[in-house]
Amino acid sequence: MTDPSDQPGGGRDLDELAGHAERLTVAIEAAIAGWAERSVLRVADAWRPGRSGELAAEAAQAGREALEDVGPRVRRLLESDVEAQATGPLEICRSAVRHPTRVLAEAGVPPVVRDEVAERMFPDDPYDLTPGTFADVDPAVVEPGLTWGAAKAHVVMARRRTEGRR
Repeated sequence: MTDPSDQPGGGRDLDELAGHAERLTVAIEAAIAGWAERSVLRVADAWRPGRSGELAAEAAQAGREALEDVGPRVRRLLESDVEAQATGPLEICRSAVRHPTRVLAEAGVPPVVRDEVAERMFPDDPYDLTPGTFADVDPAVVEPGLTWGAAKAHVVMARRRTEGRR
């Protein structure tokens, strides 16, 4: 008789997935504040060179708010069963765009010119800040994101194969 934890998609796979989820959560938590802060500073300086110095405190605050917003939501998502995950961690990171956007708008920075696709896909992002990939948040998030995604896919596919045998 085989141990159920040895079955694909079972205990060992779930333990590995949980480890990858934790590494991804930690990477996002370490990166999201810096992403938000850099986003404010980059756009402010592109609009008016030197403006970033005037917005440094507000940019740092946007970073703290992004972490307080995104960190717990990513953690809850990645601690949930893969079948219950209606969204992904990158989508949660994307939602943090409101924090640097608020700072830029309050500072009077005008929206940037975006293409029609970006306007349609991300209507609440007038500064074109939305990360397309984990690399846009921070390169350090890429590997944990890919590894977690592969582990999640493995668990889901193993469950589907097991369900097909019943």
